[in-house]
Parts: sequence; C-alpha cells; structure tokens
Amino acid sequence: MIVNKRIGLTILLRESIGILLLLGAWDFVVVMLYQLFHQEWMEIPTLPISLIGSALALFMGVRNNSAYARWWEGRTLWGAVTNDSRSFGRQVVSILGGRRDLVRAMAAYPHALRSALGEVDGSDDVNRLLAPEMAARIKGWTNQPNGILVQLGIGVTEEATRLGIDGALHGQIDRMLSDLANAQGGLERIRKTPLPIQYSVVPRALANLFCIVLPISTVQTLGWVTPLGSSLVGLLFIVLDKTGADLQEPFSNSPHALPMASMARTIETDLLQSIGEQPGPPVRIENGIQP
Repeated sequence: MIVNKRIGLTILLRESIGILLLLGAWDFVVVMLYQLFHQEWMEIPTLPISLIGSALALFMGVRNNSAYARWWEGRTLWGAVTNDSRSFGRQVVSILGGRRDLVRAMAAYPHALRSALGEVDGSDDVNRLLAPEMAARIKGWTNQPNGILVQLGIGVTEEATRLGIDGALHGQIDRMLSDLANAQGGLERIRKTPLPIQYSVVPRALANLFCIVLPISTVQTLGWVTPLGSSLVGLLFIVLDKTGADLQEPFSNSPHALPMASMARTIETDLLQSIGEQPGPPVRIENGIQP
C-alpha cells in the first residue's frame, strides 16, 4: 500500500505516462489528417460525445465505488483478524497459563492467511513460528490457515480439560476462533469472487473507445491544440478505469493492495511479546510502499 503521498504521485505518473504518450500520438494523427488533408468525415458533432462522456463518467464512478467497497471490506476484515488474534493471545496467557505453542501458532496464522489470499509466499514465517508437531499435522492441508485454526481449537480443548477450566471460559476462548474463521471466510469470498465482467471489462473497453473517438469530435473546435485537451481528458478516463482495476484486487502483489505483510507482522509482534519472546524484524517501508 502506498503510504507516502509524494512517492505515490510519482508511481501514478509513471504508470500513466505510457498511456498519455499513446493518446498524444493518436491525437496528433487526427490533427494531421484534419488540418492537412481536410477529412470531412471527422466533422462529428461534439454534443453526442459530451453526453457519452458524462454517462461514462457516472458509470465508472459506480464501478469505482464497488471496487473501493471490496478494498475497504478486505481491510475491515483484516482488522477483525488483528483484534481477535490479540484477544485469543491475551486469553491464552491469562486463562490457559500461557501455552507458548498456541500463542506462536496464532502468530503464524496471519502469515498463512496472507499466503492463501495473495500472490506471496509466507511459508518461511509460518515454519518459523509453528511448533514442528503442529506443522506436521497440517502438512498437506489445502487450506492451511483453517488447519491452524483446527489445531488451535484442539489445543485449547486439551488445555482446558487438563486445567479443569469452566465450560463458559472455554467457550469464550473458542468463540475467538469462530470469529477468526468468519473473518477468513469473508476474505476468501472477496478473493474468489471477482467483480462481474460488466464492472471489470466493460469500463476499460468503453474508456478506450471513448479516447479513440474524442479527438475526432474535438479537432474541428480545438484545431492544433487537440493533442493537449483531448489527451488530458482521455487520460482522466483511463486513470479512473485504472483506479477501479487497482482497488478491485485488494490482495494482489501491487503497490495498491492491502499491506498484509505489515499487518501479519504487527499481530506476530503483539502475540510474541505477550509471552516474552522476540518477534521478527519489522516490515520495512521501501520507496513509499508498505508491503
């Protein structure tokens, strides 16, 4: 996730410069055809294009709101994972006598979750934190985050039975695992359910078509200035489309995705410090991007 506004602006400009040059080249071709060769078929009324542009802007606004809703829901669910993980660790320490393997397994859980959701490999962190016997039990599981939750549930039950803990307290701890499973299910739903094709493909096709037609309708009014005005307007629509495309995939390996590695390391730090252990090094922000 981009956290430095100045560097973020540089990233956005770098990602858009190629599109801007392409639009400028096409606008220049249109101007040359109209001004030097007087192509009469280019004399298209500007009103229809203006109406189409207004409708397209509204449509892309609705699409971008839907994309941001996916991004924000993903962040909200990760916040629930953070809170429930901390609560679980606190209850293990205060009620179950601080069983280190359970706390370390919970610290490994967000790393396994980000690996399952995104395009990164967090297995080194999972193997570093999980007890060898627990790692062996979940080896081969298709859904390793869920495997960790299952093993945590078994461990909590064993410890509650051994200590003779009241069923209400046991249920309170187990409820944290249920809440984590619910949050994980929500994250998996976002990951496996992309935006409908009407929202993911159609806006880009319409924006590209609009950028092709736009200079043809404005050249008779703007003349030689067409590459400047038309390119900037076209770039606005392309950037709107790219914004929605970036936000609709909150778990991708891109500067615009959620900082899952940082959130997982934050959870790990809080849990390991509760049992007096040293967490891994903090995730560094590089070039204004928080991974």
